Amino acid sequence: MRIVLISDIHSNAVALDAVLEALPPYDELWCLGDTIGYGPEPNRCLRLVRERATHALTGNHDLASLGLISLADFNPLARIANEWNHRQLEPELRAYLEALPARLDLPNATLAHGTPRDPVWEYLLDPATGRANLAHFSTPICWVGHSHLATIFLAREDGSLEFRLARAGETLQLSADARYILNPGSVGQPRDGDPRAAYALWDTEQGTVRFQRVAYDVQATQRLMRAAGLPAPLAERLAFGR
Repeated sequence: MRIVLISDIHSNAVALDAVLEALPPYDELWCLGDTIGYGPEPNRCLRLVRERATHALTGNHDLASLGLISLADFNPLARIANEWNHRQLEPELRAYLEALPARLDLPNATLAHGTPRDPVWEYLLDPATGRANLAHFSTPICWVGHSHLATIFLAREDGSLEFRLARAGETLQLSADARYILNPGSVGQPRDGDPRAAYALWDTEQGTVRFQRVAYDVQATQRLMRAAGLPAPLAERLAFGR
């Protein structure tokens, strides 16, 4: 089976369109949360995810935009954007988003927006956090989002650990004697200095994960954000992948 993993679209439908158009043949698409927040097209992003995704999660910005967690936990710019996203949501799409979990346990993988230990808030940015999360899922692989970074954490049977950024275009060969926590990166707001939209393609038969990047019209999203009156720094950062 060929499974596409996407995450952190953040209402950037221009970036999502580019990813969907660039995808090779696949069997399923999984979305790891934060479909909305920050960007200018929450309803279109939710509609596309609802149409395409076999499995989808909610994330902290989704929950904040729904009013289900406090906006006090967000920086002022994110708070403004989440409030704006909240006002835009169509009732049917609001109901769809409200029903999504932050973690999902499947037979062959665990999905969590943040980490399996704390699916809403925790970031996996170092080996120690990865090790601490191994006890919180039982599958060989766990997929996460939230950090906006395409990352690889692996724990081998001999106790050794590895944590690093995934390179654009890299193909990771999965090993039967290791467990993994993988992040496909962000579609709508990458934070690794590369503004291109990110996704991953997991081939379960070949045992490989390919980390991909797709160029999109950043200026088109920026124009939409400015027209909506969203904070200028949120639009500007997209050009720098920050």
